[in-house]
Order: sequence, then C-alpha cells, then structure tokens
Amino acid sequence: MSLKEEIIHESLKLFSLKGFLSAGINDILQAANTSKGGFYNHFASKEELFFAVLGTAQRVWREKCLLGLDEIESPTGKIIKLLENYRDRYLKDAENFPGGCVFVTFSVELDDQRPHLAQEVSKGFTGFKRMIQRYLDEGMEQGELKNDVNTGDITEMLFAGMLGTSVIYGVDKSAASLDRSINTLIDYLETLKV
Repeated sequence: MSLKEEIIHESLKLFSLKGFLSAGINDILQAANTSKGGFYNHFASKEELFFAVLGTAQRVWREKCLLGLDEIESPTGKIIKLLENYRDRYLKDAENFPGGCVFVTFSVELDDQRPHLAQEVSKGFTGFKRMIQRYLDEGMEQGELKNDVNTGDITEMLFAGMLGTSVIYGVDKSAASLDRSINTLIDYLETLKV
C-alpha cells in the first residue's frame, strides 16, 4: 500500500469513528505513521483528503453492497440481496468502518458546518434512492409487486430504514439488533410481492 493509500485508508477509519471535523491532521499523521510533509506531498488540504476518502468509501460501498446483484434476475431479489449485503458485508465491516457508516457520520456532522461537503454525500444518497426506485419499478413492470404499491413511498421507507439501522448499529454495535432491523425491511418487501 502506498503512503497516499495508507493516508486515505487510515483517514476513512478515523472519519468513521470521529467524523471529519473532529479528526485532526495530527490524528491522521499518527494513524498513517507519516509526517506533515508526507501528508502534504499527497494532499493540498484536509478537504482534498475528504474527497479522496469519500471516493474510496463509495468504491468500498459498491464492492460490498452490489456484490452478486447482477447474478439475480428478479428486481425485488436484487433489493433483498442489497439489503443482506448492506447488513453483512458493509455495516459489519469493522476494518474499513469501525465507527459505522461513514456517509451517515458525514451527512449529520457536515450539514451545518460544511454544507458543500454534505452536498457531495447527499448526491450519493440520491443515486442510491434512484437505484432502489428503479428496481422497484422494474419489479412492478414484471408483475412481482402488487398493483397498489407506490414505489416512490417504498423507496423512501427502505432508504430511511437503512439509514436508521446504520445509526442504531453505529451506537450499539449489536449484531442481533442489526439483523432484526434489516430482516424487518426484507420481510416488509416480501409482503408487497404478488
């Protein structure tokens, strides 16, 4: 791993635990075992590091949460697999996200303090909701879901349920509670099927 990759990886863990604003440059230097010169060789500012960390976090999220979705034909099956991956592969990933979902941490912490950074996180949330909505719409078109299902409302509910689960798991680190929360979303989705 190069020094730049090490700084990004260690910062991702720190930001997950402490948030962007609370993790100082000295915390980052110590975690990455480097000097200010080593840091500033790769990043002009802490904000530039934020964008590198955000990009890495998004890549890791995709690798973990989207694994195996393209092997599933059923659109609702894809959502169920996504929920399972989110629970088992993403939220329980203590190596990359020891403090829990870094996107939740960023969005809560940065909303008032650094709105332009929070907006970058929000773009990811918007894209994620569009993906869920697309799968639900495809499920509706293919006759997997009941005719009276409002895919927009279900998208919002699933998204809110996932975020809420992330917050609760970030606080209590209870695998049983995490499993129960995600299983409730999966069970709900099953009730909407024909």
